[in-house]
Amino acid sequence: MPYRYLEGIATADIAFEAWGKDPEELFISSADATMNVMVERLESIRMDEQVSLELEHTDLDLLLFSFLNELVYYKDARRLLLRIRQISLQRENGKIFLHATTSGERLDPERHQLNVDVKAVTLHLFRVEQTDNGWKATVVLDI
Repeated sequence: MPYRYLEGIATADIAFEAWGKDPEELFISSADATMNVMVERLESIRMDEQVSLELEHTDLDLLLFSFLNELVYYKDARRLLLRIRQISLQRENGKIFLHATTSGERLDPERHQLNVDVKAVTLHLFRVEQTDNGWKATVVLDI
């Protein structure tokens, strides 16, 4: 599991650290951590529907912020629980372009053991940094 939950960071919120050898792996780990806050077992999410996500930003940290909020949006607007199948990040003309292929299924409370409902990703303590071992993000989720 390339993420861990942090205690005592924020009251009424959930915080985690995620990591990866490169930014793409970091984004996947962060997406899994966010989804795992909502659903007890990530393996319970069937890969029935495919959704492509295209985002861009000038900053890697704000791109991750937008990406995670996009996953929360799909959960709220379309009741879709999504897992990342493939992701690519490309830098061009001062921007970072994200293309992600996701798969998932409609939320089914009878099959998916739900934990808490994530309302949004917050900017409180949000951070992405390169370390000696790769990349690390700190994320706080509003629940």
